[in-house]
Amino acid sequence: QVQLVESGGGLVQAGGSLRLSCAASGRPLTTYSLGWFRQAPGKERQFVAAIRWSDGHSYYADSVEGRFTISRDILKNMMYLQLNSLKPEDTALYYCSATRYGSPWSIDAVGYWGQGTQVTVSS
Repeated sequence: QVQLVESGGGLVQAGGSLRLSCAASGRPLTTYSLGWFRQAPGKERQFVAAIRWSDGHSYYADSVEGRFTISRDILKNMMYLQLNSLKPEDTALYYCSATRYGSPWSIDAVGYWGQGTQVTVSS
């Protein structure tokens, strides 16, 4: 089991920034990729970014590339998502994910989910 707890969401104006955090516990993460997905009301959950725990290799959705940055702190078992240049369309519930097998951008491959943290961007 991997437990994931998100924090850091909030309300921000367009153009602003937020940093989301995900605290991971349970199994060692060396064989996992951790990531972020988001779900807006009435829409499907979609991939945002992921990072391979072993070497820090990162993946991004086209919609956030250049604006969002994913990082990890191995010693603290923490993952972060820095959200810059936020847009109203970034408004969603952001979920932390852990994937061991398969592509970390594939929702079907996710093994564990956090409970989500809300990001709201006002125009």
